[in-house]
Amino acid sequence: MTTTIETGTDSAKTYPGRAAVVSWIFFDWAAQPYFTLITTFVFAPYFAGFVASDPASGQALWGFATAAAGLAIALLSPVLGAIADASGRRKPWIAGFGALLVIGASAMWIGKPGNPDVIPALLLAYAIASVGVEFATVFNNAMMPTLVPPDKIGRLSGTGWATGYVGGILSLVLVLGFLAANAETGRTLFGLTPLFGLDPLTHAGDRITGPLTALWFVVFVTPMFLFTPDYPAKRPIRDALGEGLRELRESLASLPKQKSMARFLLANMIYTDGLVSLFAFGGIYAAGTFGWDTIRIGTFGIILAIAGTFGAWLGGKLDDALGPKRVITGSLVILLFAIVVILTVNKDSILFTPVAPPVPDGPLFAGAAERAYIVLGCLIGAAGGPLQAASRTLLIRLAPQDRIAQYFGLFALTGKVTSFIGPLLIGAITAATASQKAGMAVLVVFFVVGLALLARVRA
Repeated sequence: MTTTIETGTDSAKTYPGRAAVVSWIFFDWAAQPYFTLITTFVFAPYFAGFVASDPASGQALWGFATAAAGLAIALLSPVLGAIADASGRRKPWIAGFGALLVIGASAMWIGKPGNPDVIPALLLAYAIASVGVEFATVFNNAMMPTLVPPDKIGRLSGTGWATGYVGGILSLVLVLGFLAANAETGRTLFGLTPLFGLDPLTHAGDRITGPLTALWFVVFVTPMFLFTPDYPAKRPIRDALGEGLRELRESLASLPKQKSMARFLLANMIYTDGLVSLFAFGGIYAAGTFGWDTIRIGTFGIILAIAGTFGAWLGGKLDDALGPKRVITGSLVILLFAIVVILTVNKDSILFTPVAPPVPDGPLFAGAAERAYIVLGCLIGAAGGPLQAASRTLLIRLAPQDRIAQYFGLFALTGKVTSFIGPLLIGAITAATASQKAGMAVLVVFFVVGLALLARVRA
């Protein structure tokens, strides 16, 4: 079933039916567990707390690996996007980079606790998976303008992010409720013995998040390949390479004349670096500040993902009603407020005011500082989804439609070209000061500068 929209030109634009759109949306569902389970709430804190020698050095090492992957993504994204526009195909690229995600995530099972020999291979697997998921996302995003009319792009983008958050929630519930157990009690969050004989003492429930993420992606990305139409091939890959690179040079040369596009890409470069760094290190920071174990961090992640689901859904509606720039601005203000307040939260104080510390082995989040951190985390989750969804909507509104993948490549470039700087600064400052708080403080600068640049964008 297809929908035909009158465009006021000689020909009408035809869009695919609901099954194609829903199947495309499920890409976000398929990919989100990588960010939820691995980079934020389970594997990254586990790596910092149990594989590395201490949380500060673990945060530093994870930051360096994130920076390396970000640099590779930054260098290749616009080139690959240009080639994809010239060749006309999206799905082969999604399949190839999805395979990297599957391979890298599956290999993370090797990260046993207290074994420093596996750290180089583990970080390499993490970098490979990160490259795979980010590039697959570039080409998936480039399919958006072919699926719905322009006045529904914001809702499509927001619905995709919200659906992704729901997938992240369910994957976290699966891990915490049935797979990852407390090493002392041997029980999961639901009070069960871990499935498949996963040994709590070797943190098998934490390590299984890698293979689980890979399997999840394969299962739930399949409908997109089956039901979402792709562009027909325009020309052979060799010809597409030459033309794609030529068009990329032309686009880069024309950017100074496209002032709003150039300012937006620069703003996106800076605030995305801050957001990615905040998500990447939020769980690690909580583990170091409060001593949270996997179950506490994972429960925190579920709460944040629920907030993110509603935030992304509401952001999509506000995007179509108010415009993506206003949604991005509001989201940045909320994120800036949250990170500033988080830097004043310690185990026994909030805004420099003493509070009772958490009781050891007490109820979940019984301490006042823990509850404050959760509230601030919900603000971050609720703002992060609309920020990312509205950013890709604004890109679509600013970019030439015949070079959409190329501009999504530039979008990914600006989202990644300095993405190694945030993690690198956090890692370097944390390593130099042995303070997680000092490392995280650098994120304030990213949000302030991004907000100032965005103010000069004319949509």
